[in-house]
Amino acid sequence: MQKMAIAALLLHLAITSLSQAQNKKSPGLIKSGWNVGALPTITFDTDLGFQYGALVNLFQYGDGSRYPAYDHSLYFEVSRFTKGSGIYRFYYDSDQLLNGLQTSIDLSYLPDQTYDFYGFNGYEAIYHDAWTNQDSENYKSRVFYKYDRRLFRWKADLQGKITESNRFRWITGFNLQNFKIGSVNIEKLNKGKSGNDILPDIDGLYDLYRQWGIISPEEADGGFVPTFKAGLVLDSRDNKPNPMKGIWAEAVIEVSPKILGAESSFSNLSLTHRQYFTILPNDLSFAYRLNYQTKLGGNMPFYYRSQMIVSELRGASSEGLGGAKTLRGVRRNRVVGDGFAYGNAELRWKFARFRFINNNFYLGLNSFVDVGKVTNTVDVKKIAAPKSSIPQPEYFDWDAEKWHTSYGAGFRAVMNENFVVSFDYGMAANKQDGTSGLYIGLGYLF
Repeated sequence: MQKMAIAALLLHLAITSLSQAQNKKSPGLIKSGWNVGALPTITFDTDLGFQYGALVNLFQYGDGSRYPAYDHSLYFEVSRFTKGSGIYRFYYDSDQLLNGLQTSIDLSYLPDQTYDFYGFNGYEAIYHDAWTNQDSENYKSRVFYKYDRRLFRWKADLQGKITESNRFRWITGFNLQNFKIGSVNIEKLNKGKSGNDILPDIDGLYDLYRQWGIISPEEADGGFVPTFKAGLVLDSRDNKPNPMKGIWAEAVIEVSPKILGAESSFSNLSLTHRQYFTILPNDLSFAYRLNYQTKLGGNMPFYYRSQMIVSELRGASSEGLGGAKTLRGVRRNRVVGDGFAYGNAELRWKFARFRFINNNFYLGLNSFVDVGKVTNTVDVKKIAAPKSSIPQPEYFDWDAEKWHTSYGAGFRAVMNENFVVSFDYGMAANKQDGTSGLYIGLGYLF
């Protein structure tokens, strides 16, 4: 949920109140009943552009005895991005709907007329910044590394406790996704444009991969992907939005059977470990996340390789590697294969607390390092290397994949522990991954 609309308001409240708070902690207010946030969405993401639209987020805290934990959360959003993406989403989360079960439901339509595509296997697929730079003599098109994708998703997840403390849980769920894939609609994007702003009508990387047989005709236009998952979770966090201590680890197997019109079947494994350490009580913590995901068998469609398996969906999408949710500063979907590993490390500091308009606020800073790489490569070399018609030195650097690294810092403005407005700026260590990225949204990364 990459939202920033309330950011300016929170910053204003922070500046107004800091002179009174003087960084002193005040006793927290206990929230009960319904807490409603309805606001326009005005955000920015380096990969997606500016976002505009509206969202409503409702929290039901019951009698307040569990605060900051909520009984029910309902999230509604309708928004667009200036680079062609859109979010039409309803998300529900509760541990009170079904007795003893954590229930989350997602229903979304996610159109993206310029979805990022840089090929497979990370550094094996060479990225040319000049090809998308209009000021370069080697310019091809601003949308050379794009294709048109429209995704409809219906997702439901359940978690139930194995131990009485609820720290050890089982998880299960299904995810029904329908992908519509095609070349970028140049004619549509050129409407109202003139001069140098007009996009040239040339083949992009997606079109070339189709012509070269790297993307098969059966997969080229998308398809239906039903997935079912099961796994185990260990969760000892002291709170969900920003834990100061504890572990959140999970092991999940995902299976996609060839049913209901699906074109292929496959299975994946995902292992994730997150851990949180208190350095200064209530104020300073260190957190890290490690993930390994790989295909176990079958034929995974090319358009599904960017999807990440998660026990709970913390945003409109869960894709990578690269971008706001995985490798900040690295281009979105720069690191794609049949398997990958990545890690994030963050130092988090809550430097100010105050109370305003009957709500609790705190401000925070964080610094981070992100790393990731493809561990299970797509066999592009077998298809492309024998074809003399492909200018391979321009597009491929065989066996070049290695760790991708980015680093940066961020700011957090938080209301009532659960509503977290985030600002992150990340820089890529290798120009093959891009230069930098600014991400303004909701929530801590993990």
